Amino acid sequence: MTDTVYPRGPKGKLGVGHGPAGGRAARRRKLERQPARSECGSIIQFKILSVRRTTTLNVRLIDHCSWARIWPRASSVRLELLVLTFLLFVPATFVFLSGTVAHSQGSQATKMYRIGFLRAGQPPKAWVEGFRQGLRERGYVENQNVLIEFQLTDGGLDQLPRLAEELLGSKVDVIVASAAPAALAVQKATTSVPIVFVGVNDPVGLGLVSSLGRPAGNITGLATTSAALAGKRLELLKEAVPKLRRVAVLWDPSNPTNKEQFRDAEDAAHTLGVKIQRVPVRGPSEFDSAYKAMRGTDGLLRLDSPLFTTHRARLVGLAASSRVPTVSGIRDMAELGDLMSYGVDFPDLFRRAATHVDKILKGAKPSDLPVEQPTKFEVVINLRTAKALGLTIPPTLLARADQVIE
Repeated sequence: MTDTVYPRGPKGKLGVGHGPAGGRAARRRKLERQPARSECGSIIQFKILSVRRTTTLNVRLIDHCSWARIWPRASSVRLELLVLTFLLFVPATFVFLSGTVAHSQGSQATKMYRIGFLRAGQPPKAWVEGFRQGLRERGYVENQNVLIEFQLTDGGLDQLPRLAEELLGSKVDVIVASAAPAALAVQKATTSVPIVFVGVNDPVGLGLVSSLGRPAGNITGLATTSAALAGKRLELLKEAVPKLRRVAVLWDPSNPTNKEQFRDAEDAAHTLGVKIQRVPVRGPSEFDSAYKAMRGTDGLLRLDSPLFTTHRARLVGLAASSRVPTVSGIRDMAELGDLMSYGVDFPDLFRRAATHVDKILKGAKPSDLPVEQPTKFEVVINLRTAKALGLTIPPTLLARADQVIE
């Protein structure tokens, strides 16, 4: 039998034993001279740090002094436990975290915002489509993460306060107010729900905002320069109709911006040597009588008002039957049959309004968003109408047109 060498005994000699008896005595001396606490303790501590859930069980079942006897086998078991823990714990953690992120992203993507849209009368489809396009460009899809609730009158102003209250009752997140009458109505109805107005002339003069750079309160938006454009439209009409001497001005006394527009037209008429005839209209029932009153005039300037935009098809038809050359600020009217139009690119204005709405939905305060002004203006000339009226549009004017309808 081969001799087995054991640690040194009490007298500093090697323990040599033959057979089981000698081996057991030597092993007893080994355990007595080399306590298992330091050796086994380090192993137990390592297992506590590495195999969290099984360590306590191992400590309870295995006496630390007996650990040395099974160390080779325990090492193998420990490695297997580490591998098993990694395979079980890490994928589960990844799945949990991935699920949490996906759930968070899904919750955010499915949040439904509500936008109120208030206006006196039906706006042209191109304006609404411009607004929807702006929303899509910023990640909003109608009926998926945003709802637009329209509240429109028949062109009159009396229903606006009630419709504004209905929007507030729907718990909308923001209200888009198209034109001055709607903006004034919703401003009176709330001081907390954010408001974005579109197409308002002189919002400071109307009291909607304290200044363009610092709107203050719960309202901001995009202004127009309709008052200053009224005179320019009259100049273009004079250029298209050189014999222009007397011009009818169709205006809406109930619209708070029409008085200022009319004053600008008067100033331009004085410069051009043209006489102006006031033709006030307060509702659709007065349209026929208004066009009868302007007989004998050489042209017509139609001021900006939701009333006129709403009933644009009827008004263009009356102008055609009266054979009066007409200029307005809405390109849709020139496309329907007016001689020409000059004004703000409203579809672009509404598309830009979606930027303000997006910022507000993301937490911005209206008072921190400066009021913006139009950047695109366009001249549209309808040559078919000019031909029907027996007019020849000067080439210089045609060259300045953004669109010529032939």
